[in-house]
Amino acid sequence: MCTVTKVSSSSTSGDGGPLAAASFLVRRDAHAECRVVDQVPPRAADGEVVVEISSFGLSSNNITYAETGDALGYWGFFPAKGDWGSIPVWGFGRVVESGHAVISPGTRVYGFLPPATHTVLRPSRCSPGGFVESSAHRTSLPAAYNWYELAGSDPTYDADTEAEQMLLRPLFFTSFLLADLIEESERAPGRVIISSASSKTAHGTAYLLAASGCDTVGLTSTSRAGFVRLLGVYDDVLTYDELDRLDDGPATFLDFAGDPQIRAAVHQQLGTQLTQSLSIGMTHVGQLDTGETAKLPGAHPTFFFAPDRIKERTRDWGRDGLVQRFAAAWADYLQWVHTWLQVTRTTGLEGLRAVYLDVLSGNVDPAHGHIIELHGPRSPSS
Repeated sequence: MCTVTKVSSSSTSGDGGPLAAASFLVRRDAHAECRVVDQVPPRAADGEVVVEISSFGLSSNNITYAETGDALGYWGFFPAKGDWGSIPVWGFGRVVESGHAVISPGTRVYGFLPPATHTVLRPSRCSPGGFVESSAHRTSLPAAYNWYELAGSDPTYDADTEAEQMLLRPLFFTSFLLADLIEESERAPGRVIISSASSKTAHGTAYLLAASGCDTVGLTSTSRAGFVRLLGVYDDVLTYDELDRLDDGPATFLDFAGDPQIRAAVHQQLGTQLTQSLSIGMTHVGQLDTGETAKLPGAHPTFFFAPDRIKERTRDWGRDGLVQRFAAAWADYLQWVHTWLQVTRTTGLEGLRAVYLDVLSGNVDPAHGHIIELHGPRSPSS
């Protein structure tokens, strides 16, 4: 159950107006418990900037951050007190106060943010394209999440597609990296079987694999099978009670569901024909691994962690090379996205609570993408 807790809401903004600050928090051990907490407005110390968060996207990807928060460090990006945590989101913000020599007020940024009205960042390694967040508590966390783009310099940025960027760019980046791994693999992927086929990262991966000529099979629930078929990126679509229809022959399994029963059923059905099995997400929240993974026939399931692949491709291509390749794929992908995506906008952290609980429960139309708006839009500045 969500509640509201007030701590403080005093102080003013740099232009003399009120600067109320608040955060949306969830219990780290009971994610359905959430609250909006009013806070003391942050100030920028030397070398820091205060970012007023304008808007961000919310999807099952953010629920995965919560489910793996302890194991993969997601709770550490925006620490909260006690049993509470701040689930990271992807969005836009504007610097409203700066103690930094290079990043000035008015600068608009895109990146990993808390579901809050404000956050404090410590920019380093600044370039025309962005900066690295270097606060002490983040130095041991995956570096891929510490990069912030300047909206006016980002090659993928388009003011008309900000919603798509917040909702889909982080997911499609994972799709891009995963499809690249499959295509590069020395093992022929055979058919690529994809669970939770209605999830945005899953069908983004299928979109890329279909373009490269891979044969893909989407696994989904009965209620979402129609939507998955309409996407047009899977060669075949099966519901979870039709796994016995999976054909013989070499196959790769991309597990976005994280459901041990589905994973076991796929492995049992395909046996030694399953040459590769990758675990990417946990869209089936609460379905924990039973420890039976090592006993499954076929390839041993391994975890795909996008930041690790980013490191590899950055070494191979350089950061600019990676960005350019992704930007080209993103531009093509957006043309397809506009055939199915429906954007739903919700205002304020109070509005976020209902959306969050719907996403947590899986009670969300897969064609919908949720944007939470906290402040009015600002024109890009860099």
